[in-house]
Amino acid sequence: MIERIDAGPRMSEACIHGELVYLAGQVPETPGADIETQTREVLAAIDALLAQAGSDKTRILRAQVYLADVADFAGMNRAWDAWVVAGQAPARATVEARLANPAWKVEIVVTAVR
Repeated sequence: MIERIDAGPRMSEACIHGELVYLAGQVPETPGADIETQTREVLAAIDALLAQAGSDKTRILRAQVYLADVADFAGMNRAWDAWVVAGQAPARATVEARLANPAWKVEIVVTAVR
């Protein structure tokens, strides 16, 4: 059975199958804000959705970070490093991509376990 969690109008829903939690397309609340602000907003949304799914950031298996401009990598990484628990960072890939809204600087997809 697949469970679904409504993530609100600006984000994709979360899907849960067995012990796996899939969060796709988490984007910032404040389009046009700087990369660190947008990244913190996305990570906060991920925290909230994982909590609803009965999980947390220490249980993330992998993350895919999409940046509209790879020049924002250092700023995104500062927010990311402040968020992850030391020694418990998931496998992560970061790529440059054109995002659906030109005002978004970052979008993050994660897979976690409950």
